[in-house]
Amino acid sequence: MESRSSAEDFWQLPLEDRNAVLKDLRHLNGIVDEWQQFVSGIEDLETGLALCEEEFDDELQAELKDLGGRLEERITELEMRNMLGGDQDHQGAIVMIHSGAGGTESADWAAMLYRMYRRWAESRAFQVSELDFQPAEEAGLRSVTLSVTGDYAFGYLKVEGGVHRLVRISPFDANKRRHTSFASVFVYPDIDDNIVIDIDEGDLQIDTYRAQGAGGQHVNTTDSAVRITHIPTGIVVQCQNQRSQHKNKFAAMKVLRARLYEKQQEEQQAEKDKLNAKKRQISWGSQIRSYILHPYQMVKDHRTGTEIGNAQAVLDGELNKLIEQALLQKVV
Repeated sequence: MESRSSAEDFWQLPLEDRNAVLKDLRHLNGIVDEWQQFVSGIEDLETGLALCEEEFDDELQAELKDLGGRLEERITELEMRNMLGGDQDHQGAIVMIHSGAGGTESADWAAMLYRMYRRWAESRAFQVSELDFQPAEEAGLRSVTLSVTGDYAFGYLKVEGGVHRLVRISPFDANKRRHTSFASVFVYPDIDDNIVIDIDEGDLQIDTYRAQGAGGQHVNTTDSAVRITHIPTGIVVQCQNQRSQHKNKFAAMKVLRARLYEKQQEEQQAEKDKLNAKKRQISWGSQIRSYILHPYQMVKDHRTGTEIGNAQAVLDGELNKLIEQALLQKVV
């Protein structure tokens, strides 16, 4: 890959071809750098252990214990990375969260999930941006579409697709009764620009409308929001979070390309439509995971049986154990 990028005729290639090569090169160099750093850490650990055998040192022992812990975390991370071998696993992700039936309760639960995924992504130094946000009337949100940018974001987040269930004492119930709420999560790969998805402009119905919710006075007084319907498939995407109608259209087309790519892959593989299989009724019995805040605290993944007692930590973004177990058991 390096020899190809340094060839004399490389810069004569079309821009899209050059960008594809350079992106692949950065990706591969990142893997090599990570491995070299890990090997260097092992060498430092071995050297330190040899010194301790010659002359015991409390301070050095503490440093080696810390280094060993960090190397163990890196091993776990690399093992997880090794499980992400799908064609699009290394890509960024487009995440859509929808509240289920239940009014304000479910809308608030969808907002809690939104916060959870933002926290998780930020802990991994992924960039998160809103493509569309539909607030609920009283609290929370009806739906939100996010772009998560970072290496292997889709590979990790793909196991999060499905129905999520919350059990808690409702903060919206004056009688302090226990409520059960549902929200759904859908995850798509943010596909490369060099992957061609043929979209006929004649197949698109493009509507503009006045944006709702946060965004300042400009957002609420101009028809900057964009809704695109792909007529042959019935797929509808929308974006309203940019001030510019042009930027909203670009973001909506990005989501549409991702969804059409996912549909194309499913059709080519002649498999049962996995995405639609996840789009079950957002209700009791169809959840992939339950988050229980009352009468005790626990998060349970129903696909893997993994249980975590500190539910608040999970809601604060500590998802790695749940994601790791789902990847190990290949739930998608």
